[in-house]
Amino acid sequence: MLELLEKNPQATEVVKSYYLDVMLASLNDDSLPDNFKDFVRQQGIDNDKIAKIIDGSPRNLFDVFDENSLFIETMYMEGAFHYTINNGENVILSNPQPYKTRKECDRAVIEEAFKLLNDKLCPTLTES
Repeated sequence: MLELLEKNPQATEVVKSYYLDVMLASLNDDSLPDNFKDFVRQQGIDNDKIAKIIDGSPRNLFDVFDENSLFIETMYMEGAFHYTINNGENVILSNPQPYKTRKECDRAVIEEAFKLLNDKLCPTLTES
């Protein structure tokens, strides 16, 4: 996951912002001073921590991709998990490869969605 984050910097920033917002929302406590919350935001989250979070629970990122019009679908067919990614109108990616577990499938689709999001955020990098 760490390599994925490093190869897709724009998508990584979107994901970091998402997790930082979630973390700060959990700190939404009147007893915590605003300057502490500002400090937490300035410190950010490093890629190592994000990679561990994603690896442990990749499905948590589905909302991030939804917000960026990359809709992930996982399905169980014929004894295995499969996925597709669409943009609300067309299938962008459909992988017929079977995965034994949902978590394996979720990790694989998150990797693909990361690349697609990064390409979407940096179209000039992929056009050359």
